[in-house]
Parts: sequence; C-alpha cells; structure tokens
Amino acid sequence: MPNHKQATDKRKAEHIDIVLNRDVEGKSITTGLERYRFRHQALPEVDFDDIDLSTSFLGHHLKAPFLVSSMTGGTEEAGQINRNLAQAAEARGWALGLGSGRAAVEHPELARTFDVRSHAPTIPILANLGAVQLNYGYGIAECQRVVELTQADALILHLNSMQEVFQPEGNTRFSRLLEKIEAICSKLEVPVGVKEVGMGIDGDTACRLWDAGAAFIDVAGAGGTSWIQVEKYRSPDPLVRQAAEAFRDWGLPTAACIREARTLKRDTPLIASGGLLDGVDGAKCLALGANLAGFGRSLLHAAVQPTPEAISRQLEQIEWECKTAMFGIGVTDMKGLQETERLVEI
Repeated sequence: MPNHKQATDKRKAEHIDIVLNRDVEGKSITTGLERYRFRHQALPEVDFDDIDLSTSFLGHHLKAPFLVSSMTGGTEEAGQINRNLAQAAEARGWALGLGSGRAAVEHPELARTFDVRSHAPTIPILANLGAVQLNYGYGIAECQRVVELTQADALILHLNSMQEVFQPEGNTRFSRLLEKIEAICSKLEVPVGVKEVGMGIDGDTACRLWDAGAAFIDVAGAGGTSWIQVEKYRSPDPLVRQAAEAFRDWGLPTAACIREARTLKRDTPLIASGGLLDGVDGAKCLALGANLAGFGRSLLHAAVQPTPEAISRQLEQIEWECKTAMFGIGVTDMKGLQETERLVEI
C-alpha cells in the first residue's frame, strides 16, 4: 500500500496529466464572456503607447491587472512548473497564486516545490489551502505555516465542494465552514481571500464571505476546467464516472458571477477567473468590474516547458491583447476600462 506522501504525489501528478491531456471542460456551459462585446470606437482619441495596464492589489503595485491562478505543487514536475510561472510573473509584473500548500504542511520535504520567492522577489504571492481542511483539524497554525513556507503576501482558502464529492480521497464535511473561515480571516497576519475552483461564487455567497472578513474574492466561474471531469478520470467507481456526465455542465458562468458580486458590493477587491483564454477575455472581466483577471489552465501547456521563456511570451501576448482592446474602445488606464460603457451584452 502506498504511504500518504506517495498517494499525494500520485494525485498531484495525475491532476497535471489529466488537465493537460484530457477533455475536462463542461459540455455546453461557457464563461458567459461570449455574450459581451466591446463597441468599437473608430476615433479612439488616444495613443496606443500611452495605454497603461498598471494597477494595485492588496497594496502591491502590479505592471498588469492579471493573476497566474493557483494550479499545482507537491511534486518535482509541479515544482518546475511553479518556478517557470514565478519567473514569468515576476518579469511581467503579474500576481502569482500557488496550488494548495497542504502537501507542504503535511510533508515538509515537499515545501521546496512551492518555494518560488527567490524567483519572484517583488510580486504578490498568494498561498493556498482548501477551506474544507478547517473541518479536518486545520486551524490558524496550519494556515500560518503555509504562508511562512511560501513567504506569501496573502492566503487563499479555496472552495471545492463538488470536486471533493467526486474525488476518490474527497473530504466532504462542509458544514459550519463559514464561521471557521471568519476566524482565520480575523486572526491570520496576512490578508485572506476565498476562491472557487471552477464552479463559481454567486453574489450572495461573495457577500457572506466579504462580511466574514475575506479581503478578496476570486469568483473562479465555470466555462474552463471542470474538476468534476478531472476526478472522473481518476475514480475507480463506475457510478461516480457515470454521474460525472450528469454534472458536466454544473456551475455558474464566470461573467454572471462577476456581475452579481460587483452589483452587490462595489468597493471590495474581486478577481475574475474561470476559463479565460486571452487578453480580450481579461479586458471583458475588468470592464465587468473585476480588479484582476486570473489565468490558469490556458497557461499550463507553456508552463510545463523546460524554461520560462514560453510562458513569459504568453503573458506578454495576453497583455498586448488587453492593451489593444483598450485602444479599440479609447481608454488608456484601468480606471477607464473599469468604468467603460462600451462593453455591451449581445
């Protein structure tokens, strides 16, 4: 029988392989971003060279309003992916989210796969833990430990209830979790945010989390990777594999989550992720009201290359596309993009 560390290594490696090589998207559900279009401004009255993508997040300056979303950690391959992502994010001035640090807490020898601060000394790094672990013995000490191990500027607690149901090793005790999230938000020395993993956070839930002290929300909507589908490929249970097909379109589209959350609270940090493919998607999210746009699986193929050059080029491409969208509607900075009336629903 494999020990706990070997089981963790196997699960993490399988996740990377499945996300890279299998069909893990919803059947017909989309991000909802295709329902929005920028109204072209034929006379933009701005110079392209004057367009400025810079912004701030949690008091940190960013060269671009983008986040490398939390993806992986806990294996040697994951460590190389994280180092590539960190070097590219540092070079381009993006924020960087790390995969769940639970493996590093429980197996300290794996902490090196999350150790990227030396490659990203200036950008904000967001550590990550599954919120459900707060119902399985985790508390402020473990949360503080993962922040220390990663030298992170903030902690993300991720919500993944549907993934846990379909995961062979899943943890499904989600009752009374909000009060425990609130306790971590009030006690941890760094800001604490909450994200989904691709099923979306609706406006009501976002407000409950903000009221509990969450410093930011990442809606992480549907339309990209479905972790139900990822776990389907790992499950030995034919009932679970069949049920995964019934839930192939489960989740809330990313665009709808942004609109709901932003309509209810205008002044709180909001990250939009879930199925974003390019800089135009990112620009739409920002115009809908997000403060940052997060990219995950769409970066992974470049991130698995031996060196960070490929992923750095992709980040630059996304920035250029966002700037070009801004030029096309005649705005020069983030304030102009977030306040534009030139994004219309079609």
